[in-house]
Amino acid sequence: MPLARRLTLADAVAIGLGSMIGAGVFAVWAPAIGVAGSGILIALAIAAVVAYSNATASAQLAAVHPVAGGTYAYARAEIGPWWGFVAGWSFVIGKIASCAAMAMTFAAYAVPPAWQTPVAVLAVAALAVVNCFGVTRTALLTRILVACSLLGLAVVVILGLGAAPTSTPAPLPDATAYGVLQGAGLLFFAFAGYARIATMGEEVADPARTIPRAIALALGGAVVVYALVGLTVVLVLGAEVRGATAPLADVLVAAGWSWATPLVRIAAAAASLGALLALLTGIGRTVLAMAREGDLPRFLSRIDARHQVPQRAELVLAALVIALVLTADLRTAIGFSSFGVLLYYLIANAAAFRQRGAARRSPRALQVVGALGCLVLVNTLPVAASLIGTAVVVAGVAYRLVRLRLERRADHSRSAER
Repeated sequence: MPLARRLTLADAVAIGLGSMIGAGVFAVWAPAIGVAGSGILIALAIAAVVAYSNATASAQLAAVHPVAGGTYAYARAEIGPWWGFVAGWSFVIGKIASCAAMAMTFAAYAVPPAWQTPVAVLAVAALAVVNCFGVTRTALLTRILVACSLLGLAVVVILGLGAAPTSTPAPLPDATAYGVLQGAGLLFFAFAGYARIATMGEEVADPARTIPRAIALALGGAVVVYALVGLTVVLVLGAEVRGATAPLADVLVAAGWSWATPLVRIAAAAASLGALLALLTGIGRTVLAMAREGDLPRFLSRIDARHQVPQRAELVLAALVIALVLTADLRTAIGFSSFGVLLYYLIANAAAFRQRGAARRSPRALQVVGALGCLVLVNTLPVAASLIGTAVVVAGVAYRLVRLRLERRADHSRSAER
């Protein structure tokens, strides 16, 4: 049974923004400035260029293959089933970790430390239930959460830049090339999400026109927001941001607007929920596509007849995210997620590079830039995250090898019986 095409351009842009303007923009500045120093805006520009290159690849692929599954489906069609499987598997494992990170961040902003784990678990369970009741409800809730996030960020930028600082901020340390690349890698994690729209290609109205426009609009909006917020943090806090756990709240305190810090916490919590909701939705559609092809257990491909969403996939994913929330920390979740996301987009660029003729909507140079950017940034990740990510990808490849071998044996047995 196909999914219903109910998402408009505005819905798709809201889901894309909800995926990008999440917890990252509220938390990423301290670690990113800590490694990039005075080159933080250069790091932001690098991350934006890589994200834009990846977005154009995803948009080009989505226009030709408007089905659920994102790069899993695109790579299967353009460069073969194995590449599609690696892309889909990398997306699923990376974004499950992203979901855990978003849930943990929401709880960190919303409640005291003693309550954070149970509240994070409750958030995952509640949003999984929302997803099970239909994609139009998902889009509506995402719009509300994005609006709350943007309102909080607007408060930080307006009050932070409009007030005279109580003291001159300490200058940022000098930038190094490797530090700037590390900063770009961290900022890319905060950007990742623009192609969530593409993974929902089977539910977007007029996908060949809507998906490319929605990706470009969502990414452009996120770049503008991030640049304004980053500039505010640098001008108000300077080097002091490196030790901050809630840098945007510290901006308001330094600017003499400490009464407004609860607004930032509310906005951060809303942004985290918005990102978590969009992530759960996107992963569910990739799992659906993989299950349809047999690359994941086929019982996950069932679509609920009433709400027309893959409820089984949504519930299994929620259980896995909850397990990670209960066993992992935030740093591990972010590093593991970045590994999977960068590998996913590397394959997306390779698939788009292969397209020819009328399918091409952007020059191949952009796909080369995107692929090289992914390779460079993945090498800035912590060694432990890369090793764990590699091990999980290899485990997925081994699972598919065993499944294919068992299927071939079953086919031979049936042929021999005939």
